[in-house]
Amino acid sequence: MERHRVVIIGAGFAGIGLGVRLRQAGIDDFVIVERNPSIGGTWFEHTYPGCQCDVPTHLYSYSFARNPNWSRLYPLQEEILDYIRDVADRSGVTPHVRLGCEMERAEWDETAAAWRLRSSHGEMLGDVLVSAIGGFAEPEDPSVPGWDSFTGTRFHSARWDHDHDLGGERVAVIGTGCAAAQFIPRIQRKVKQLVVFQRTPGWVMPHPDRAMGAAERQLYKRVPAAQDAQRNFYFAMYEAIGVGFRGRTELLAPIERVGRAHLARQVSEPELRTKLTPHYRFGCKRPILSNHFYPALTRPHVELVTEPIARVTEGSIATSGGTSYEVDTIIAATGYKYNRSLMVDRVRGVRDASLGEVWDQSPRAYLGSTVPRFPNMFILLGPNAIGINSVIFTLESQIQYVMSALDTMERRGVTRLEVRADSLERYVEEMDRRSAGSVWTDGGCNAYYTDSSGRNYAIYPGFAAEFRRRTRRFDPEPYELTASAA
Repeated sequence: MERHRVVIIGAGFAGIGLGVRLRQAGIDDFVIVERNPSIGGTWFEHTYPGCQCDVPTHLYSYSFARNPNWSRLYPLQEEILDYIRDVADRSGVTPHVRLGCEMERAEWDETAAAWRLRSSHGEMLGDVLVSAIGGFAEPEDPSVPGWDSFTGTRFHSARWDHDHDLGGERVAVIGTGCAAAQFIPRIQRKVKQLVVFQRTPGWVMPHPDRAMGAAERQLYKRVPAAQDAQRNFYFAMYEAIGVGFRGRTELLAPIERVGRAHLARQVSEPELRTKLTPHYRFGCKRPILSNHFYPALTRPHVELVTEPIARVTEGSIATSGGTSYEVDTIIAATGYKYNRSLMVDRVRGVRDASLGEVWDQSPRAYLGSTVPRFPNMFILLGPNAIGINSVIFTLESQIQYVMSALDTMERRGVTRLEVRADSLERYVEEMDRRSAGSVWTDGGCNAYYTDSSGRNYAIYPGFAAEFRRRTRRFDPEPYELTASAA
């Protein structure tokens, strides 16, 4: 059976980024297993109309792979996908990727001190296992009675059905989050009737997107420091906003005024404006950037429904108020199984415990990276790792942590590395204490950042720069290390 020093699950930004760093460190004994037929992860799977990043290009890119040729300040899906593929090709990572290879099961083998993986391509052993699947690997369908009884066409926005023509149809969209705000303005132009079911209104802000002119692109090519300056500017801006998110909520008032003014300018009808007005603090849910979402909802053939969905029938959606909407197609824009991806049930650690069983609906990981009973395993973008800054910054921080851990294992002859339960407990207590009073726990909404008890399990309640300092060097003290007897 083949054995590798590192096995990485997922070939998106996380997996490719780690692959680049491994190559730079002279480590070639690694493999990246990817279930899709292409590199790209989220940016390969999400192809809905209008799919676009909501973080500026200068910040939503690897620090080690500048791209002076972005066409827009906020890049579209196709351009980001091309960027990831180009980085993988130029860095020599592509040959390490096994496409169409799905990880079906991973078990810790104590005797071999390695992870035993079963994939759709066969079995292998990995000294170290890294989950690079991110938080958006598994779309979540609505949990409503009769969902499977619908006889029309239905799909999730993250798995867009491009073979299905929406032209002239009666279409229902369930959800009004970031994805819906991007594709609704596009599809409303072609459908006969559009019914949008909203559970909670979002904070919608003016979108500052713009095209990158030829002169600007030339500047970034000739003076790379100019692009770095832009990157630093946006990084500092997001860090500053984070002060309000983490307890100084009064600092969010000016931002909320901008959002309310944006709504007032674009929606004149009082009843619709009331339905679209959020009644929680900015940042409690992921904010939406759009100049076209509100106007799309004001079109005569578009209706916003705020009554809860009671059931789905063969050809309609009925609300709790008794209204029934006949529809031909249903598009779910209802988010993802952030804490219940397939991986949590497929990965089994010490004493055959699955990650899902250990987490029990509330994920916990030391520095968002390691979990007791799962030796030699690291999670990228794990619990309490994501900051309000660019997710790429968080990824690079955690990748550095993994690289430092690999270096420690190599220098000390370590074959088994496992974070201690007491180390994790102290970290979780810190995360919970620092989350208290934040917009994520006390902002007045229910978001995917929190579990059923209201605990913030997703967001790191501190500055992104602080998280980077904590992950810059692997500290063995919180871990149990076992060295080779040889």
